[in-house]
Amino acid sequence: MILEPILPTVLAVRQIHAAAPAVLTSYGGDPGRHASLGLITCDQDDPTYVALDEATKHADVEVVYARSFYAGSSHASGPLSGEILGVLAGPNPTEVEEGLRAAVRCLEHDACFYGANDDGSIALFPHVVTSIGEYFAREGGLEMGDSMAYLVAPPMEATVGMDAALKAADVTAARIFGPPTETNFAAAWLTGTLSACEAAALAFAEGVVEVARQPREDR
Repeated sequence: MILEPILPTVLAVRQIHAAAPAVLTSYGGDPGRHASLGLITCDQDDPTYVALDEATKHADVEVVYARSFYAGSSHASGPLSGEILGVLAGPNPTEVEEGLRAAVRCLEHDACFYGANDDGSIALFPHVVTSIGEYFAREGGLEMGDSMAYLVAPPMEATVGMDAALKAADVTAARIFGPPTETNFAAAWLTGTLSACEAAALAFAEGVVEVARQPREDR
């Protein structure tokens, strides 16, 4: 099974070196620990969550805000809005800049959606995070360094794929995001050993592709 990547586009990256306290706190920052903010938008939300977690592994930053936008990037509020806004907070501009660099690297070279059919109209995200950072550990109730399969697809495809993933490998569900998410998909965070997460991601992808190829079972 060879899946064609659908590469994300980073739309905007900006820093606020000395954020106004009201802005800092409204986005989840703590003026006692944070002074600077880093903002990023992208046309793919789930790879951006992975990129934000990656940032926490390379710099003294915290993900203080990360939200997908309703109906996805095709219905964005503006050309720079994309599908998600992620906000990093750190003690100084240097740490925030390094965190943003790590996030952008991840989006350019690592995390992306894939097409499950020939024209890419059905997309899936069968991503394995080898070693999660502070953000995913906090949000998933996991330990930093755990491996995680981050699995996303449209509702029907995702449900079949998640079931296949959980049956194919010795993994547990840290979180399941039932449909509709903000972008009308469904998702799961599964955890286990790295090899188990990889097996789960493969089974998920195979399940999604199977539905894409044969939406209705012959009876």
